[in-house]
Amino acid sequence: MNGDALHTTRRFFLGQGAAAVPLGSIALSSLMAADERPAAIGLPGLPNVAPKAKRVIFLTQSGGPSQIELFDYKPGLMKLAGQELPDSVRQGQRVTTMTANQKQLIMPGVTKFARHGKSGATIGEWLPHLATVADDVCFVKSMHTDQINHAPAMTQFLTGHQIPGRPSMGAWVSYGLGSANRNLPDYVVMLSKMQRPSDQPLYDHYWGSGFLPSRYQGVKLRNAKDAVLYLQDPEGLPRTLRRGMLDGLAELNQRRLAETGDPEIATRIRQYEMAYRMQTSVPAMTDLSKEPEEVFELYGPDSRRPGSYAANCIMARRLAESGVRFIQLFHPDWDHHSRLPSWCTARCRDTDQPSAALIKDLKRRGMLDDTLVIWGGEFGRSVAGQGQWDSIVAGRDHHPRCFTIWMAGGGVKPGISYGATDDFSFNVAESPVHVRDLHATVMHLLGINHATFTYRFQGLDFRLTGVEPSRVVDGVLA
Repeated sequence: MNGDALHTTRRFFLGQGAAAVPLGSIALSSLMAADERPAAIGLPGLPNVAPKAKRVIFLTQSGGPSQIELFDYKPGLMKLAGQELPDSVRQGQRVTTMTANQKQLIMPGVTKFARHGKSGATIGEWLPHLATVADDVCFVKSMHTDQINHAPAMTQFLTGHQIPGRPSMGAWVSYGLGSANRNLPDYVVMLSKMQRPSDQPLYDHYWGSGFLPSRYQGVKLRNAKDAVLYLQDPEGLPRTLRRGMLDGLAELNQRRLAETGDPEIATRIRQYEMAYRMQTSVPAMTDLSKEPEEVFELYGPDSRRPGSYAANCIMARRLAESGVRFIQLFHPDWDHHSRLPSWCTARCRDTDQPSAALIKDLKRRGMLDDTLVIWGGEFGRSVAGQGQWDSIVAGRDHHPRCFTIWMAGGGVKPGISYGATDDFSFNVAESPVHVRDLHATVMHLLGINHATFTYRFQGLDFRLTGVEPSRVVDGVLA
């Protein structure tokens, strides 16, 4: 068998087409076309469900916010304070090694709750700004997951599986739908720059592409002078010289692509071209100096600090306006093992006003209806106090059996609370929603049938929702 035959793959054969035009040539001519090229499109046949949302902003709260203090009001716990959690409630469910050797003593919520808006949503006092948009929000109070520790729980929350190596939800969306902006990535990630050191790790696989081609992974915008590493040309390098170098590289890569059909070579060609365009688009996008004063006032006092959660929320709105398909913000340090009142309130101060402002900002610009905003972490917190339950240094351990997220816009029914927990906020009592169900619902809102949206890898047809039962949560759909 000659060398050409050895290099002929299924992808290369299909790339030849009826006119025997090499796939690489098609890809290169498309990439090299100037501004007349339309925005990147996704897979043929998608969307295959009537879409309600064009884009997603995922406000990811890493560490496990306490639903008991913020959303899941359980006044009856006051009468049970300090008592051991009944076996009939715990049902043998495991706890982490941090509380395995102590009694599971009931710790009531340490906040006051009130009802807000026409919907009467119960929201804790640490979230006064979220209370002002209660009628725009859908609270899902019956979330549950399988993992009890941060890394596997967050990995499952974002990729559908607890073991790293699967594509993140943003990568799946990028692969399926593409983007409405050819000068920015389909999927953008921002991490909050904390004012104190954070011990909550945020791993790259949370926004990785797994076995999908690497062009679909999230592109991280850094809190630094260079928002994207290695994007800018060395000082003194003319743009014409850079353009000529890229043209030469593209020609070499195109020849290799025609020989092998390796999708990573196509990714390389695309990413070189994207980086060239981003040299102009990213500095313009990340420059907030032209935002009016009232925008900074809306998002709060921290919004002028580069890299803050508030500044990133403004950036998320700007990216959404520019057609970026999936925008993900990560805010760490919600891990309330001790000093719950001070620790949790600090995170609420970081995120409450900017999150509410984002909803208001999108709504007044006419963008909320087709932008799905999601707020939540990988699991919740336990009703049992960690340490001495009635001490100011008490905290709460991880709890995967029930937690709360909220969503707004993008085809979600506003002003409702979906699902419920038992009297201890320990088990789901009504309308359970697994993280797989959340994934199925997000895909449905974007116009994708999760059950048929697959990618073949190592002989298997993988999908975000996996092979276990999952469903679209019809009760949250507008």
